[in-house]
Amino acid sequence: MYKKIVVPLALDHGVAPKVLEVASKLISDDGTIIALHAVEPIPRPVRSYVSKPQLLEAEQFAMEQLTKRTGDAPNTLPVVIHGQAGWAITEYATKHKADCIVLSSHKPGLANFFLGSTAARVVRHANCSVHILR
Repeated sequence: MYKKIVVPLALDHGVAPKVLEVASKLISDDGTIIALHAVEPIPRPVRSYVSKPQLLEAEQFAMEQLTKRTGDAPNTLPVVIHGQAGWAITEYATKHKADCIVLSSHKPGLANFFLGSTAARVVRHANCSVHILR
């Protein structure tokens, strides 16, 4: 059983219940599940057209959606971070001493071959166990 599991959730995919269910089966009774959403950086050419209040509003919206997705799941903490998803997830897991990451992977095209780009990056660079759901 794991003590701290990071569960990355992309708000544009509807897999939260299944991933959270798997994480809840892997977590110890006194463990914590961290439901994580990474807010991707805005491309430089677009950045000048987006105001700081709009960015804060988008981050608040992401937290509200993440909280809705986690619902009343026990021992689950919603967290919004910033950065490119694959790197941000592994950095967060390392910094917060997670012992497992549970995430889903979409069916990739040839560019990503067997895993989606985020899942592949997490598998390659995580310092802890990684469980991938399809």
